[in-house]
Amino acid sequence: MATKPTKIYQLEIWLNEIKPRIWRKLEVSASVKLDKLHEIIQEVMGWTNSHLHSFNVDGYEYSMPYPGDEAYNEGVLDERKAKLTDLVGHVKDRFVYVYDYGDNWEHTVELVEIKEPQKGVKYPVCLDGQRACPPEDCGGPWSYPELLETLNDPDHEEYEEVLEWVGDEFDPEVFDVNEVNDLLR
Repeated sequence: MATKPTKIYQLEIWLNEIKPRIWRKLEVSASVKLDKLHEIIQEVMGWTNSHLHSFNVDGYEYSMPYPGDEAYNEGVLDERKAKLTDLVGHVKDRFVYVYDYGDNWEHTVELVEIKEPQKGVKYPVCLDGQRACPPEDCGGPWSYPELLETLNDPDHEEYEEVLEWVGDEFDPEVFDVNEVNDLLR
């Protein structure tokens, strides 16, 4: 039987170096372990969990240890043993979540509010957000604007190739909070 969370953290997450901002607001148990928070961030942002990631706060790095690779693991704390409350505890506290070391998608995560759990609410829950997550492997924040430029110009020489790669359904302006909450359930 699941235990009722003692405190709820309302977080705002946004992709760094992207304008206009791609962001999400969500509520999670303050005691969620970082490996689970990673899965939650993947769902609310729209990533596919296909790459390595880390949480970086105050000079400490938390990640999933990589079996048999001591060089990778050196100085990295096990995210499965750390809770969100180990990273933040005060409103306005922030840390960085990095996804896909090749594309280097840096997300700022800010603690917006600390509250009591609401009766009848199943956590985690996404409250709001704006704009679609960039497609996986699109080259990071320095290449994403070029991808959008190509998609906005049907006469661009790479338009058909890029459209086939990202799919007709990709709309950079669309975010569906109900769809995200269905995924979280």
